[in-house]
Amino acid sequence: MAPVFAHGQLRLYLLSLLSEGPRHGYEIMRDLEQRFNGLYTPSAGTVYPRLAKLEEEGLVSRGDDGRKVTYTITDAGRAEVERRQSDLGDLETDLDRSASQLAEEVRSRVKGESADLRAELKAAAQEARRVAKPASGEQMKGNAGHEFERAINELRQSARKVMRSRHTSQAVRVEALRIVHEAQRRIDELK
Repeated sequence: MAPVFAHGQLRLYLLSLLSEGPRHGYEIMRDLEQRFNGLYTPSAGTVYPRLAKLEEEGLVSRGDDGRKVTYTITDAGRAEVERRQSDLGDLETDLDRSASQLAEEVRSRVKGESADLRAELKAAAQEARRVAKPASGEQMKGNAGHEFERAINELRQSARKVMRSRHTSQAVRVEALRIVHEAQRRIDELK
């Protein structure tokens, strides 16, 4: 994945955010996530060291309001933001480009993950059909019933794994849900 911010851009972006008003570190991370429509979420290890550096430079002050630390831009920080207005315009253009690149990377990854998921579910369905045996009500209580329960549980586990993984994109989650609904519709047709 390409870097979201070029050298020094996060520093300027943080100053720009704080020029709009004081914020907690978590709020800054959420603002950045929203700026990228959820495609990029900075870590605390990315944001807090830069805030500490801005504080060392006298561009930001840090206040403690109980349980949370609030960061506020100083007059020196405002002066830097004012001096660098043209850089802010370039920064926004670069961030738009970064967001577009991230979106393309996600689309590409989702396409591959969706294809993989469809292939896995298709293979599981084929295997289930291959080993399926017609069963009477009494037989369902025996081996076939156990096989059916095992297949259902495996499908449930696979689907849950996809849905719960923090690496699974929203588009893949939507596709997995669509596949499960399709399977349910096909089962209902057997009634």
